[in-house]
Amino acid sequence: MNAILESKPEEKQSGEKKPDMASSKRRRRLPTELSIFLVLIGIGLVFELFGWIVRDQSFLMNSQRLVLMILQVSIIGLLAIGVTQVIITTGIDLSSGSVLALSAMIAASLAQTSDFSRAVFPSLTDLPVWIPVVVGLGVGLLAGAVNGSIIAITGIPPFIATLGMMVSARGLARYYTEGQPVSMLSDSYTAIGQGAMPVIIFLVVAVIFHIALRYTKYGKYTYAIGGNMQAARTSGINVKRHLVIVYSIAGLLAGLAGVVASARAATGQAGMGMSYELDAIAAAVIGGTSLAGGVGRITGTVIGALILGVMASGFTFVGVDAYIQDIIKGLIIVVAVVIDQYRNKRKLKR
Repeated sequence: MNAILESKPEEKQSGEKKPDMASSKRRRRLPTELSIFLVLIGIGLVFELFGWIVRDQSFLMNSQRLVLMILQVSIIGLLAIGVTQVIITTGIDLSSGSVLALSAMIAASLAQTSDFSRAVFPSLTDLPVWIPVVVGLGVGLLAGAVNGSIIAITGIPPFIATLGMMVSARGLARYYTEGQPVSMLSDSYTAIGQGAMPVIIFLVVAVIFHIALRYTKYGKYTYAIGGNMQAARTSGINVKRHLVIVYSIAGLLAGLAGVVASARAATGQAGMGMSYELDAIAAAVIGGTSLAGGVGRITGTVIGALILGVMASGFTFVGVDAYIQDIIKGLIIVVAVVIDQYRNKRKLKR
């Protein structure tokens, strides 16, 4: 009791009460994922209210609209999971949308049926479904490995390396069939994109990499590199090799997204995935992944992707012009980055 009484004057003189008050405020702050989830619910309710006011219809109770939204989110989400891991290492990947298109084109060309007289490879039709799938994944993996190797070996900024891949992969996708779409795909291949399969694939991938980032050495190394690359190198982490692995995984997931997208559309087109890399980055940043590196979770990215999906579907529902939607999406990205910078400054002050 005496010790407690004696400590009170010291606390008043030294001003130690303020840190205690700050720490209690931090304890009362909502977890990042919960805050983002509440934002998602709030956006959905706003569109529901606007739906009844503007169109006298329900936004959330339309099952067909929600299904289409979730299917679209699943493809963006696959890219965003890979991009999240890249951003955690303080990198960026601008090539994921183009890699998706290239993987989709090549995978689709190996999934054509023999009934089609203008098949890309007439002697390679009616192949087992696993062949185009594996090839599509391999194309994405190779593109990601090239990105990672260029960044790790040359030391050039990830923005430049992946920008080069973005342009090159899109060009290759167009050159592959001289801009012509690849159609007449086998039923076994298109089944990958039908029904709930894209959503199942997305959720399985999300769970796998949530576990990998939180509970494995791979995740520890990824966060360590993003937190302080030099300290990670000093502690014995092979930073160059790990960066190649991270970018390879991002490419692999872009290839998977390409397979799912082409199977869902039953065609491969060079224009697939246009600007999807920006949506993937936006989903990651909105979900709490810091562009400064070292911070981010797959759960937040999943919620971020859902927010983008709800907003796109909601704006279309209330009749907002597509060009205006792009403007709003750009503003959201900027606001999310500003909030991220504000958080980083507050952490440095502490």
